[in-house]
Amino acid sequence: MANKHLFQRMVGKLILPADSLNNEFAPAYALSNEGALAQYATTGCLNTTFYATDSDQLGTVINLCEKVDPLFVAQTAVYARETGYMKDMPALLCAYLAAKDVCLTDRVFDRVVDNGKMLRNFVQILRSGVVGRKSLGTAPRRMVRNWLDRRSDEAVFRASVGNDPSLADIIKMVHPRPGTKTREALYGHLIGRTVDRDALPELVRKYEDYKAGRLALLPDVPFQMLTSLDLGTYEWKEIARKAPWQMTRLNLNTFARHGVFEDPQMTELIAKRLRDPEAIAKARVFPYQVMTTYIQAGTNVPLVVREALQDAMEIATANVPAIAGKVYVFPDVSGSMTWASVTGFRKGATSVVRAIDVAALVAATIVRKNPTAEVIPFEQSLVRVKVNPRDSIMTNADRLSKVGGGGTNCSAPLKMLNMRKAKGDLVVYISDNESWVDAKGSRGTETMRQWNAFKQRNPKARMVCIDIQPYGTTQAYDRSDILNIGGFSDNVFTVVSEFAAGHLMTDQWVGRIKDVAL
Repeated sequence: MANKHLFQRMVGKLILPADSLNNEFAPAYALSNEGALAQYATTGCLNTTFYATDSDQLGTVINLCEKVDPLFVAQTAVYARETGYMKDMPALLCAYLAAKDVCLTDRVFDRVVDNGKMLRNFVQILRSGVVGRKSLGTAPRRMVRNWLDRRSDEAVFRASVGNDPSLADIIKMVHPRPGTKTREALYGHLIGRTVDRDALPELVRKYEDYKAGRLALLPDVPFQMLTSLDLGTYEWKEIARKAPWQMTRLNLNTFARHGVFEDPQMTELIAKRLRDPEAIAKARVFPYQVMTTYIQAGTNVPLVVREALQDAMEIATANVPAIAGKVYVFPDVSGSMTWASVTGFRKGATSVVRAIDVAALVAATIVRKNPTAEVIPFEQSLVRVKVNPRDSIMTNADRLSKVGGGGTNCSAPLKMLNMRKAKGDLVVYISDNESWVDAKGSRGTETMRQWNAFKQRNPKARMVCIDIQPYGTTQAYDRSDILNIGGFSDNVFTVVSEFAAGHLMTDQWVGRIKDVAL
């Protein structure tokens, strides 16, 4: 029989010493500056989290930007927007670049600022002074003017929804030069000037005529422009008929209140839209958003529509890998995951979705494509929950999200597998990595010690640590068999699949961001 004491000492010698402390003052590994910026960019929403205030996050991101190459900041901004589906963080990184490197900003501006909300975010952040300037400056003004020039009259009018700043405020700041009489009239109309009605774009005329009672037909304008008006069931049906995917998802209960689902044809139309793969992809929806809509759908929302949301979930998670071999999934169900909104806390804008909900969803989704996968939830100890791979993703996610609430012990599931002398090929953590129950004074973290012991039996095994809160440390450092990633989008599943198959090696996740072509 092997000498157990010698074996344990050798495992310890293979582990790098912990070089940081997490927010519970327990041993941890600091992510590289590039890795930390990538994590914040794909999981941070500039709101207060369980361990950090919104200003803490902002200061950390600015500090990280100062420590990395501006090119990486630009690549991260594009990745966070196009692949991570984030809003505030890509706008912040773009604003940072505008104050530091105008040429790089030019190269990424259109890819990051891809709609009216992103334009307002960019301008608001730049003028706040947090990136070192309080005015737009010559180059950013030019970029905003070019953004307006490249859009049709209708697109500019549709982008005028929202405030602080409004599109009218932005027009006053940058002084765009209208190239046509209709654009000149549109700009004047938006900033409150008296203009010739006949010179306005047709859509604007229809909207103003509808508001004044001169037009009975509902104009095809953004939903937000109509909600303050006195609308009947017919008008609400027209809004629902023309609504894009995300707006449909967000307003199912509103449609129900206004009688839209009393029309069987409208019910079928909405259900068909919700399960449309192309519409789902275009909407850049987070899988957890579909789950939230499903949970919050009232009893007045027809069953066929709620079932369409379940179909949408299956489509939105189509990138989940089917992995050869034995897979273990470890969702963190500890207190910090239970009490923390996944997007952080902000008055009037806090998501009802908790970090534990996202962890549960990721675990349930992996099991859906890998029926033999074993789900082992953990807090300060292991939590027993039965997950049936034949159940829907929604059902299993709901089951997992209702357990837990204790301290955090990331090493607990690995320790249990080692006690069982278990075999395995892939281990997936979904956590905030704020482990403290297993904190010890020996070398490295207990998670690394248990992982190295697991590797002794399973030399080809790999571990993925999916982080869904932006804290900058991990319990297992990057190496050839360990990958740290962050984010909420379905792209996370693609990265897991590539790593599990051995296709993602050099620089791993940060390398994917560095591969972004500008």
